[in-house]
Amino acid sequence: MLLAENLKRLGTETAFEVLARAAELQRQGKDVINLGIGQPDFQTPAHIVEAAIKALRDGHHGYTPAQGILPLRESVAKDLHKRHGVEVSPDNIVIMPGGKPTMFFAVLMFGQPGMEIMYPDPGFPIYRSMIQYSGAKAVPIALKEENGFAFSADEVLAQITPKTSLIILNSPGNPTGGAVPKEEVAKLVAGLAKHPHVTVMSDEIYSQMLYDGREHESFLRYPEIRDRLIILDGWSKTYAMTGWRLGFSVWPKSIVDTVVRLCVNNHSCVNAPTQFAGIAALEGPQDDVVKMVKAFDERRRAIVPMLNQLPGFTCVNPGGAFYAFPNITGTGMSARELQNRMLEEAGVATVAGTSFGIHGEGYIRFSYANSIENIRKAIERVGTLLMEKR
Repeated sequence: MLLAENLKRLGTETAFEVLARAAELQRQGKDVINLGIGQPDFQTPAHIVEAAIKALRDGHHGYTPAQGILPLRESVAKDLHKRHGVEVSPDNIVIMPGGKPTMFFAVLMFGQPGMEIMYPDPGFPIYRSMIQYSGAKAVPIALKEENGFAFSADEVLAQITPKTSLIILNSPGNPTGGAVPKEEVAKLVAGLAKHPHVTVMSDEIYSQMLYDGREHESFLRYPEIRDRLIILDGWSKTYAMTGWRLGFSVWPKSIVDTVVRLCVNNHSCVNAPTQFAGIAALEGPQDDVVKMVKAFDERRRAIVPMLNQLPGFTCVNPGGAFYAFPNITGTGMSARELQNRMLEEAGVATVAGTSFGIHGEGYIRFSYANSIENIRKAIERVGTLLMEKR
């Protein structure tokens, strides 16, 4: 078979590989605690599930518009106004089957040989994978521990060249939990005035998961870049709807038609009942969201001190999302070696920092989307493993 050469440049998401290996070990009878996968351990709130069931019973079984049904796009616009105080036209919103299509379409539209796309590193691994697939040069934005894994506006601006077509940003971030302060966002936007050829894609999927009084600063609040801004957001994390595959994006008016054409060519449309569930999520009670974020915060406050007590570990306090990203250089092991030993010997699934980029060596991602009881048990197992190594 004559496969396209660019397929060799596609990467993967190691968390799913770890999940598969953990499942295999469990089938063999090993007790495994999964702190690897980035998935809320809560059920989707009941009123959202019921909305999808009702939609099916009401006969919503057919195709929907490629851009998404208008009532859902209107709900998204209202939600963005409520959360960020901004006006967004439903005509600029495109409903997607999850968050990845927004990334992929943005990279396909702005990435080609001879162009450069910047992305956060350590960061969600699919950014780099898609950039490499497009043929563009992948330019990492180094996220540093001493900055709480938030980007530095000055450093981002210093990396822009005439070939830079797109900058991908993510706050709060995966895998680090880093949250970017308002001042850095404002400084970056101001600096971008000198680079009108650069488009920004802001991945804000964790924007409702912030701690210690932090508030999310959306790039939507800066009208001066709205004509070259793409926003990625959705329901997966906030409403525990990872398996529903429902996301949304906001695009500049000038390229919405192109995005919709990509939708038609790729997935036709998002399934109907899921979109009605999305409306129920945004317009229904938010009590479950508050409870989930409170639970994640409690777990964050539990896991960080535990990690800091492990020999060879140091961990900064994550500002958002549900990940801790401890520095493990003091253990003397590489990230991948420690990941594998924790899984195979201690029965604790995590993801090596190297799975998230070239700046991830020396770090391990722990997801605290699991119970405090399991987190405590997992850290105890890791502690025993590290003591035995000594």
